[in-house]
Amino acid sequence: MSKISRRPFPADIAEKLAASGIPPLLARIYAARGIAEAAQLDTDIKRLLPFALLRNAETMGKLLADAIAAQKKILIVADYDADGATACAVGMRGLAALGAKVDFIVPNRFEYGYGLTPEIVRLAAESKPDILLTVDNGIASVEGVAEAQRLGMQVLVTDHHLPGDTLPEAECIVNPNQPGCSFPSKNLAGVGVMFYVLMALRAEMRERGAFAGKTEPNLGTLLDLVALGTVADVVKLDDNNRILVQQGLQRIRAGRSCAGIQALLHIARRQAAQATSYELGFIVGPRLNAAGRLENMGLGILCLLTDDAAEANDIAAKLDALNQERRSIEADMQDSALATLHAFDPADSFSLSLFNEDWHQGVIGILASRLKDKFHRPVIAFARSQTGELKGSGRSIAGLHLRDALDLVSKRQPHLILKFGGHAMAAGLSIREEHLNEFRQAFESIAQELLDAEALVKTISTDGSLDEQEFTLSIARDLQRQVWGQGFAEPLFEGDFRVQSQRIVGEKHLKLKLSSPAGSYEAIRFFHADPAPETVRAVYSLSVNEYNGNETLQLIVRHW
Repeated sequence: MSKISRRPFPADIAEKLAASGIPPLLARIYAARGIAEAAQLDTDIKRLLPFALLRNAETMGKLLADAIAAQKKILIVADYDADGATACAVGMRGLAALGAKVDFIVPNRFEYGYGLTPEIVRLAAESKPDILLTVDNGIASVEGVAEAQRLGMQVLVTDHHLPGDTLPEAECIVNPNQPGCSFPSKNLAGVGVMFYVLMALRAEMRERGAFAGKTEPNLGTLLDLVALGTVADVVKLDDNNRILVQQGLQRIRAGRSCAGIQALLHIARRQAAQATSYELGFIVGPRLNAAGRLENMGLGILCLLTDDAAEANDIAAKLDALNQERRSIEADMQDSALATLHAFDPADSFSLSLFNEDWHQGVIGILASRLKDKFHRPVIAFARSQTGELKGSGRSIAGLHLRDALDLVSKRQPHLILKFGGHAMAAGLSIREEHLNEFRQAFESIAQELLDAEALVKTISTDGSLDEQEFTLSIARDLQRQVWGQGFAEPLFEGDFRVQSQRIVGEKHLKLKLSSPAGSYEAIRFFHADPAPETVRAVYSLSVNEYNGNETLQLIVRHW
């Protein structure tokens, strides 16, 4: 069950934004998303928050500058998702440009689990690095850091995940969410944290005169990777993150992105010149993630590191094939999950915890997300790991902070969860198989405490209806140019329409002609082949449809 609700906005702020020259519709949309000043929409790189505000960034810059001066060997320990892959690529490219001896290692998620574990530390030690630099992980790696120090390696941690009760005793930690960090944007992705560390390092090297008589490396060339990781990790697009993403998109649209991103767009038949945050989050990101889900993210990282177009195209083709395989596995898993839930009544439960011995450990996160969307309940999907434990991946809804919920389960019944971590909306955990039912009951109990009946009704928020003069290509283009995403939702509108015609295109999409008193419009509902009734109350977005060089307005129907 779902309901349509109009997103409220402060009228005085909307009027103020409109008075500054912003079109009234856009002013209303921005005001509803917390924009209070027109300056917040300025995505000039000069408006980035300074790195000096990020706790320990300058200290880590000094440590890395010392390491470069002494030509110490730095080994980046990456993570196996798109944020970890882009953070690794940013670190590799940026550190190399600044003169570092640097290499990387990325754990196979099925063999080593998540983060800087003692096992991955021992594997890393085989290449005899002086420094381990984590990206997008490490904040919870107490044992791994201790093992690295025992083996004589320094550890520098860059991460953005929420810390546990105990911090690892690393040489230096940069994480906007660590205690004592007052950085205004707590929403930096792992790749954003690494980018900030590079800015601090370059400033330190500048102070030391390292660039005397030569051109400083341009870290702006890394912003395409920063944008990709930020969007793909679904972090909140606050003012600072929107600057990072917009700057990266501008590079991609201008044809100045790395060979790997260009190849991934090309293999998906997408035009770089029209790239938006959608392409990063739903086209490039999943293909990159497929490597970490099914095999080893090393392949994805190599795609982002190569400057050879032919090599990038070859790797992109492999990643695309992996993504198709991932989609097939996901479809089978979803079918089996829905078969299990055939008689499930959402009203009977506040949460879902599911396990199937045939499910693929690398795809359970996507399955959890699909089931969360369908049933509007927090979902944890489990698969059996190579060690025999159950690995769970969870997705949540507004009102239940998933990591905090798992923390409550762990505190009340310490024997249930072996380890866990994550964010408000996504988290991972490990349990013993014999504890599955007990965990299911404990998690359901927490969900009932934290959620009420209202939270369990899916709400589709819109920005109201459009006037006749607002159904224009110009407004569609204005909306398309903006960065939308998590915490800065793409505008959706609602209205009553008569269905003049409808037909199936591409075997699974519904092409429509809709009419209202305001006019007649071409529309499409993707991945939805069921026929529409004669009249609909539709939720839709405005889009620019390009065909044979012509641009026309098209409504993308999201719900009716």
